Amino acid sequence: MQANSPLTLQLPLPAARERLVLWLLALTQFTVIMDFMVMMPLAPQLMRAFSIEPAAVSGAVSAYAWCAGLSGLLASMYIDRFDRKRLLLAMFALFTLSNLACALAPNFHVLVLSRAFAGLTGGVLASIIMAIIGDLIPAERRGAATGIVMTSFSLAAVAGVPTGVMLAAHYGWASPFYLLVVFSLLIWFAAWRVLPSLNGHLTRRVPLSEVLPNLIGLYRVRGHLKAFLLSGVNMLTGMLVIPFISPVLVENIGVQPAEITFVYLAGGVATLFSARRIGKWSDRVGAQRVYRYIALFSILPIMFMTHMPVIPLVAVILFFPFFMMALSGRNIPMQALMTTVPDPAKRGAFLSSNSAIQQVGSGVGALLGGLMLHTDAAGHIVGYGLNGWIAAGLTLFSVLWIGQVGAAVKAAPVAQAKVA
Repeated sequence: MQANSPLTLQLPLPAARERLVLWLLALTQFTVIMDFMVMMPLAPQLMRAFSIEPAAVSGAVSAYAWCAGLSGLLASMYIDRFDRKRLLLAMFALFTLSNLACALAPNFHVLVLSRAFAGLTGGVLASIIMAIIGDLIPAERRGAATGIVMTSFSLAAVAGVPTGVMLAAHYGWASPFYLLVVFSLLIWFAAWRVLPSLNGHLTRRVPLSEVLPNLIGLYRVRGHLKAFLLSGVNMLTGMLVIPFISPVLVENIGVQPAEITFVYLAGGVATLFSARRIGKWSDRVGAQRVYRYIALFSILPIMFMTHMPVIPLVAVILFFPFFMMALSGRNIPMQALMTTVPDPAKRGAFLSSNSAIQQVGSGVGALLGGLMLHTDAAGHIVGYGLNGWIAAGLTLFSVLWIGQVGAAVKAAPVAQAKVA
């Protein structure tokens, strides 16, 4: 087949091809999530290596989130103007460079700047991936498709983060970022070979002079604003708790840094099995209902995590799967619901804006969570319980608010996929 004479595929794709594309997207998302997650269990080593407080580590996490939010907002102005595959490959290449910069950072200030660069690139990738799902997968199957892509969280927890933490324990904190560079290069070449070109949305491209007015118009739609609020609060809730799990386990519970590997491994294995099942459940009974069930359940592990007494490592490992399944599981029906909120012609811009809101929520959560913590004379981290109470209250709000978020369209139009 000639490269300049592409084969056009009418959607939906054949089942085998669709699964292959979804797992490629999951692997791409895997690198983004691992990059974000690995900073959290590395917190004790970073605190010791650079002589910094927990608030400084949360500052590095929030720097990534703030920049990811900014890039997502800017991406909403151009994401629908390019072929999805080409844009994904370009941003993925820059993301890989950002991880190399993190690995080579000579001090904490350079590391924070490198994390900001990672946020600028990684934040856009999540938007592109969700836009591809919206283009390729019919609305009635997007929960299951999102569940497959969300297994990237499980893969990161099962394989990525434990491997990164173990490497860091033996070869230094920079080694996980070198590992990410290698992973990203392999996945980039696989995506280049396997992903179809997606440019059907370009037939609906608006003139450049109308891009900014249309972006502003996204924020004038009442349904969009309700969805953005849900996304922001949902992410803020998790980030009040998640970035500080590792330092709290080490400083307060007595878990050794190398043992954090087993904690995240247990949680990741559990979510590897739960993610796809939650996605199918969401398709069967409705995204709103499933979100409510899982979010309400998540209050219990949130409260235990933030008020955990000194318990054996085995007990921590047995508990952590419930925490991971609940916190990651509620994102699956929410993300599936978000793909149905906008008009299909505005899906990429809406999802980019939504990703920006999520990243801002993450940044606010990490920043506020870090500000409420301090280290006492005994070296223990104090204030984590307050984070838990606020997270529980915000979770209850999101359970009530999701009823305000509804689908604007029932089905997406057929797009065009081209394989060069």
